[in-house]
Amino acid sequence: MDVVLHYADEFALDHVYNYLLPHPPIPTSETLGLLNTTSSPSSPYTSFSTPPLTGSLLPRDSLLRQYISLLAIAVLGAYALYFSFCSLSYFFVYDRRLEHHPKFLKNQIRKEIKSSLIAAPYIGIITVPWFMGEIHGYSKMYENVGDYGWTYLVGSMVWFLLFTDFCIYWVHRLEHHPRIYKYIHKPHHKWVVPTPYAALAFHPLDGYAQSLPYHIFPYLFPLHRYAYLGLFVFVQFWTILIHDGDMISGHVLERWINGPAHHTLHHLYFSVNYGQYFTWADVQFDSFREPRPELDPIHESLRMMRKKGLIDENDKPIPQIQNKKNE
Repeated sequence: MDVVLHYADEFALDHVYNYLLPHPPIPTSETLGLLNTTSSPSSPYTSFSTPPLTGSLLPRDSLLRQYISLLAIAVLGAYALYFSFCSLSYFFVYDRRLEHHPKFLKNQIRKEIKSSLIAAPYIGIITVPWFMGEIHGYSKMYENVGDYGWTYLVGSMVWFLLFTDFCIYWVHRLEHHPRIYKYIHKPHHKWVVPTPYAALAFHPLDGYAQSLPYHIFPYLFPLHRYAYLGLFVFVQFWTILIHDGDMISGHVLERWINGPAHHTLHHLYFSVNYGQYFTWADVQFDSFREPRPELDPIHESLRMMRKKGLIDENDKPIPQIQNKKNE
């Protein structure tokens, strides 16, 4: 995150802080009227030269400024990724016939977005200390690929996915414990048939708990700075991807990769498929449920659409003008 903060300061935040919190001008011999003073016939006051610009009251090394900047970057970045990836998924991948499912809530998309927008700042507030530690050198992130080599760079990214997947599996499964679930994780399971916009619709503590492995990893293992940024974006993308409701099953990777079909079953059946990227932890700890075509929630959606007269028995759309005439 120090890379992002550096470029944000360089191209935007320096100007913002200088404008909003300018440092008082430093007195000089000119501003004190000791040098280069002239009398004006139209004014009894001495004319002074323009005070020099001296930056902001909050310089780059101010802890307060760093915290505020990182919080703004984290929240605005989360919003940008959320709306871009979610909208692409919703309009180009998501099967909107699922919105006719009997467990799809009224105004659900609006509620999902509202929940996400509210949660993000709170998650950011308690996450920023991890970023502060990174920019002050407490993590093991590095910049020079030659320090560890390309083999380690690629291997560390694979290890990042394996490590965080295993940790998130147990965080997620623990959140389903009855003593914890209703306080933290239940808001996310309000969306029994989620849309991509439900990807960040968490209770803030839930979102923070499931993100902890991502922040802990670079404090335990060396990780290239730009690899970390790339993985951070990938994490957001994947979280949205598995909420797109796509129940494509029978593909060759289904047994190993925890995709949208697996997570759709998690929302429907509650106590299965806790993994994030892979299925191995679910298989190993007896929580795996295999996606099968007959479990696809689209079947119930189509049944409701037929009942409403929106499609015929062959699942073909019925023109609504014609349908009203028949009524």
